[in-house]
Amino acid sequence: MTEKVLFVDDEPQLLQAVKRQLRKRFNISLAEGGEEALEILKTKGPFAVIVSDMRMPGMDGLALLTQVKNLYPDVVRMMLTGNADQETAADAVNKGQVFRFLTKPCSTAVMAPALALALRHHKLITAEKELLDETLKGAIGVMAELLTLANATAFSLGPRIKPMVLKLAAEMDLAPTWQYEVSACMSQLGCITLPGEILRKVHSGEELSEEEWESYNKHPSTAARMISQIPRLEKVTEIILNQLTEYQAYSEEIEEDVALGGQILKVAMDYELMRQRDLTHERVLGKMRRQQGVYNPDLLDCVAKLKPSERQVEVKNVQFKNVIAGMVADEDVMAKNGTLLIPKDQKITWSTIESLKNFVKHVGIEEPIRVRTYST
Repeated sequence: MTEKVLFVDDEPQLLQAVKRQLRKRFNISLAEGGEEALEILKTKGPFAVIVSDMRMPGMDGLALLTQVKNLYPDVVRMMLTGNADQETAADAVNKGQVFRFLTKPCSTAVMAPALALALRHHKLITAEKELLDETLKGAIGVMAELLTLANATAFSLGPRIKPMVLKLAAEMDLAPTWQYEVSACMSQLGCITLPGEILRKVHSGEELSEEEWESYNKHPSTAARMISQIPRLEKVTEIILNQLTEYQAYSEEIEEDVALGGQILKVAMDYELMRQRDLTHERVLGKMRRQQGVYNPDLLDCVAKLKPSERQVEVKNVQFKNVIAGMVADEDVMAKNGTLLIPKDQKITWSTIESLKNFVKHVGIEEPIRVRTYST
């Protein structure tokens, strides 16, 4: 009896009777009203099921279950009431999203099977959440890491923007957050089809020709086609598909969480690309604000709260072909003849990479190269 059930009612005698009848089969806790129930959920949780009376002084059952739905969405909600009118039942289902609606008096023969089903439903919810949060997300994380090792220019942007994407999703109260994390990690998947020169120009801030822009703008749809083959990633697919869409171009037909997801990706990607060109946080934010209609202004307000000192650092070993602008040499980069090519702590730019290509080809370079990367 590890999964706990919370009963809420303003009648202490009724609560005690319920506990006596069910304590041998279920782990029962009691609360005499909505406020006490919320405190118990906060301090003594987690709970699997909550059963609340409807008519209580102060906070009624509907208000309580609505709050529980928002604060603890995995808790299965049930309502027990003597007021069995249709309107109350409809409100309980629509606002509190209750699993079962039971009427008083409710016998043990009715209550016990209902609780057993509620606990089973909770197990299904948590099992699915674990599958999505751990198994699926973990597998996609490994795939993203392997893609980054294979082609850092094409795929390193996704993992670098992930921290900012998660912060912005939290600021906008978007849930579940795993969808936005996966969207960030896989956002550049379609870049696998792009020529390296196009990616180099995008990352260095150089102008692209009309033909190059046309090719680059197709990478979200390419990624979406591939990801759409994976079950449970329907919203991730839509978010990635819209990652290059400007804020003013969104249609009202697109679901709000999908639209916000796409807008978050665009803000995070463009911010990171400009930051890797050695622009300051303030200058990047100023440039983005001046492009009216391109970025969601609420998201830019959230970005404004971020400080450059919050950028996270990762040290890793890479081959020269996977070195990209914005990385910092974590140790001296040496040629095979002993020549110092890049001193420790120097930021690597696109001009540095281009100037070394012929040198690397004819003389050789000591690899792997240890570098630091930063993400917000």
